[in-house]
Amino acid sequence: MIDWSKVKRVHLIGVCGTGMGSFAGMLKAAGHQVTGSDENVYPPMSTQLARWGIETMSGYRPENLERARPDLVIVGNVVRQANPEAAAMRARALPHLSFPAALGERFIAPRHGVVVVGTHGKTTTSAMMGRLLHHAGRDPSFLVGGVTRDFESNYRLGSGPHFVVEGDEYDTAYFDKGPKFLHYHPRTAIFTSCELDHADIYRDQAHYEAAFEKFVALLPADGFLAACSSYPSVLRLAARARCRVETYAVDAPGADWEARRLTLAADGARFRLVRRGAELAEVHLPVGGAQNVENALGVAAAATALGLSPAEIAAGLAAFGGVKRRQEVRGRAGGVTVVDDFAHHPRAVKKTLAAVAGSFPGARLLACFEPRSNTSRRNLHQRDYADPASWGGAAGVFLLRPAPTDRVPEGERLDVDAVCAALTEGGTPAAPLATVEELVAAVVAAARTGDVVVAMSNGAFGGIWDLLLAGLARRG
Repeated sequence: MIDWSKVKRVHLIGVCGTGMGSFAGMLKAAGHQVTGSDENVYPPMSTQLARWGIETMSGYRPENLERARPDLVIVGNVVRQANPEAAAMRARALPHLSFPAALGERFIAPRHGVVVVGTHGKTTTSAMMGRLLHHAGRDPSFLVGGVTRDFESNYRLGSGPHFVVEGDEYDTAYFDKGPKFLHYHPRTAIFTSCELDHADIYRDQAHYEAAFEKFVALLPADGFLAACSSYPSVLRLAARARCRVETYAVDAPGADWEARRLTLAADGARFRLVRRGAELAEVHLPVGGAQNVENALGVAAAATALGLSPAEIAAGLAAFGGVKRRQEVRGRAGGVTVVDDFAHHPRAVKKTLAAVAGSFPGARLLACFEPRSNTSRRNLHQRDYADPASWGGAAGVFLLRPAPTDRVPEGERLDVDAVCAALTEGGTPAAPLATVEELVAAVVAAARTGDVVVAMSNGAFGGIWDLLLAGLARRG
């Protein structure tokens, strides 16, 4: 354990990642002198770090440590053992921690950790939880994996007792290959879903579930777990918890928490919040989609365990503005709306398109997809991507053919051409495109007035959203 009272200077290796950059800002806000380095220092994170008064050094060099003179070094997940700055850190025997370990020690352990875990919905659910606690006057701290529209930030350092964090199951650092969420000291947790992801780390579903089994074991006997009963795997794992467990679901019968009289429209979702058959409140959730209603049920269950009233929960949910890159409308041009979403797993793609369809009733959907993650680039979900049902009734699907990568062996790669052929044969026209520019041209040619184009990727997708809007505007 680090004696944080003696830590004045902190240096972050790999500071320009979303999580690391935000953590740098949090450390600065807590009174530490903070510096950082990264291979590429560029906007928007470089701009944000400069605004916070954090010096950033471009390139990984041993001399960065001489300039920073740190009491503690934080090592990012992207940093490998051979990194020259990390090697110099070890040679000088400088105290160092991974980002999750430092976050857990410095900020979460002294507070009540509210941790959201699961394959899908972590960012939205944790942002929703943070917003609800803030709206109820609890002044929470939080760190989530996306920029919240309510705070225009993905972190907040409050003076209240709760720390809400998105618990990632990805590995921690080159010197700690365990899941990040094992460092987060959970007392209250929301378990949203569990189906194989991160195929570069987890070899199969059983291996994947084993990580969450370890997380559930961390919850103390006086803790609380909200478990989504839409996933049998979640129920199996939740049954092993020592603490109180309550279930929630939109569709699965028998859950403790339900949404009755659910309606989805352009202004979001409306439903009756029900716990064990008793109606607690009328809820209006401004963000659309049944999956966000399900997320809200998990938040309601956890918030109740934390002592919030049904009225506070309903008011907080009604005030939630969502998260950027989650069903985010990027703009409208030529009579066509362009929507951005982070979806990359087949189930997430299907749920995202269903949510967008609910928010734009009657609109024709065109789906653009970049298989970018280590899982979506693999043929692990080949059959799901080739199923027209996975694309939510889209009138057309446009897939970017991923560039070959050493991270995915040739025999394990997703066959985009085969996916498109199967979709087209099944009645959903689909086209594989080699470049973002070709994809944009194809979408612009196919789009009609009133259409909604949904571009999905867990990365930058070559800036497709602005390119689409520009192309649609030129078309008129």
